[in-house]
Amino acid sequence: MFDEVTLRLQVDPLILSALREDITSDDVSTNSVMPVATRGEVDLICKEDGILCGMQIFMRVFTLLDEKTEFEVFANDGDKITKGQLLARVRGDIRVLLSGERTALNYMQRMSGIATYTRSVADLLVGTKTKLLDTRKTSPNNRIFEKYSVRVGGGTNHRYNLSDGVLLKDNHIGAAGSVAKAILMAKEYAPFVRKIEVEVESYEMVVEAIEAGADIIMLDNMSHEEMKRSIEFINGRAEIEVSGNVTRENIARLCDLGVDFISSGALTHSAPILDLSLKNLHAI
Repeated sequence: MFDEVTLRLQVDPLILSALREDITSDDVSTNSVMPVATRGEVDLICKEDGILCGMQIFMRVFTLLDEKTEFEVFANDGDKITKGQLLARVRGDIRVLLSGERTALNYMQRMSGIATYTRSVADLLVGTKTKLLDTRKTSPNNRIFEKYSVRVGGGTNHRYNLSDGVLLKDNHIGAAGSVAKAILMAKEYAPFVRKIEVEVESYEMVVEAIEAGADIIMLDNMSHEEMKRSIEFINGRAEIEVSGNVTRENIARLCDLGVDFISSGALTHSAPILDLSLKNLHAI
């Protein structure tokens, strides 16, 4: 869950922006059928099996519209949920329930979808020492929600943003002139507490990165045999991450490598939503 400070400083402005996107002046449909405040309740229903994520954000949408909104919660983030399951009941001003419905569901469906997909991939690494990482391939202004969802699904977060760590990718290396030059420049610029990770695409680049003192080597889109050769050369002198179009369908081919990390952009950029719905709205 998000702590109160994070909610107020980081989460609330994003939710309010989403609400403003959906309500630019007034909710014409709701105000047409509900001209005055009327107390009501509605059920949050699961429509397919998966992993629940985003209950706190779901509730926050409604409480930002009306702090008097009440919730009866029957499932929590990380729980396995099944089709037809009642997840929560929301009570309050019917106008608030109607106006907040789509935004609340958009967050929760997306977050639950990421958690569900991540769990399905993480399960394939059970029994190995390898940790499953996400990437920065998140949808704009949703990173805080999507990376949280990865954690709920059993994955581990890579760096949060560009200020969070040094990762020298192919274009950084191209800008610097070589792997060794890029590492040297990073060591001179970055605080000494920062680890330096380097993305490499060949065995020769691995050798250069190790000799230049990289802390983490990312083997990107390399053949299986070249990765094995590289891992043997590294021999514990740096942590090892494997990346490159990793999905649930192909991650099994990497499990025998015994690397520290496997990263997958698909966790956030390709996870389908989990179908959830608000049903049975009525006055009370």
